[in-house]
Amino acid sequence: MTPTPAVLSVPARPVSDPCGPGYISSLTVADAGRPRRLVLLGATGSIGVSTLKVAAEHPESYRIVGLAGAVNVTLLAEQAAAFRPPVLAVLTGERAAALARLLPAGYRPDILVGPAGYAAMAAMAEADLVVSAIVGAAGLLPTLAAVAAGKIVALANKESLVLAGDLIRTAAAGSGAVILPVDSEHNALFQALGGAALPDLPLVERLVLTASGGPFRATSRAGLEAVTPAMALNHPNWSMGPKISVDSATLMNKGLEVIEACRLYGLPVAQVDVVVHPQSIVHSLVQLHDGSLLAHLGPPDMRVAIAYCLGYPRRLSLSVPRVDLVKLASLTFEAPREEDFPCLGLARQALGSGASHTVALNAANEVAVDLFLKERLAFMDIPAAIAAALDAHSGETLADADAVMDLDVRVRREVADWARAR
Repeated sequence: MTPTPAVLSVPARPVSDPCGPGYISSLTVADAGRPRRLVLLGATGSIGVSTLKVAAEHPESYRIVGLAGAVNVTLLAEQAAAFRPPVLAVLTGERAAALARLLPAGYRPDILVGPAGYAAMAAMAEADLVVSAIVGAAGLLPTLAAVAAGKIVALANKESLVLAGDLIRTAAAGSGAVILPVDSEHNALFQALGGAALPDLPLVERLVLTASGGPFRATSRAGLEAVTPAMALNHPNWSMGPKISVDSATLMNKGLEVIEACRLYGLPVAQVDVVVHPQSIVHSLVQLHDGSLLAHLGPPDMRVAIAYCLGYPRRLSLSVPRVDLVKLASLTFEAPREEDFPCLGLARQALGSGASHTVALNAANEVAVDLFLKERLAFMDIPAAIAAALDAHSGETLADADAVMDLDVRVRREVADWARAR
């Protein structure tokens, strides 16, 4: 038994924040009596691999109808051979040819190419639910395509909301699409708020996002100056791709999640806090106006959040490690060191400055992280590059996705020039 595409009600109440009203108000999903048909964008990344593990645990409930991967055609071919979707997508024609050669004899799916191919897959009629797990700004256009087509969108690509929150909200309101948050923190908030029975947001005093603190939680400012890519990729709790691992190390990942939380729930940035929680067991908390704190606890395994979205409104059984509170013994919390990790404050600054500033923030961060991984920028040059991009940006009106992507390209070029001049 599986849900059909659902109905999204966007709250009409005004809010004094550039985020506007949130996406999730009331949501009802009826069982349709057939396997839910999934499209997975970003199949070869860590979220994609975990999504397929969840689907494999419940083969009677899910049918994979589309898999997209940008670079790793070997893994994509293995996934395709296991699940036999009728449609695949890759980034280039060369990779499409390589993928076709790797597929088993007798299995000949359609292979779509490039951003247009990803968008076509996301919107195809055969899909009920689209898991958007492409990393970075590249995930925006296929996410928008899925939303415009009225899909249930399990959103792991936080950059879509950072870049184009208003555009996605408008498209969702027009199409009846539903956005279910895959990020562990936002999924935890969704569960703590009651899922389909979300209370009136005026009852919410604040949302509290937890951060592991990354690999450098206890590293001195002097030590941060000497951080290498290998050190930044060594996250203590989570297994993630390189870009997200670096974002976690700089706390930019948490900054992007603050923006995402504001745009999902329509709350002003002043009502979204961040605390460092090294154990990564409490994934987020909601504080209500009577002083109550509602927390979501679970193992640091993304399959928990993924399964909640794939099964919603049902809760799937899952073979993940259980949290043993006695062995754990204690849960600790501390304030983030924002002076030493300025990316969190830069994200708040961008959100308060306007929609185009969050585009500039994200573009600058993606370029700076890429240059750091290539050892062409130092670790602490990442926030410096972002600050320079925000200082240079005077604000723009972004009427559509083309305007968003045009600004994204221009800021990327400016940050690359800034880096070369260092």
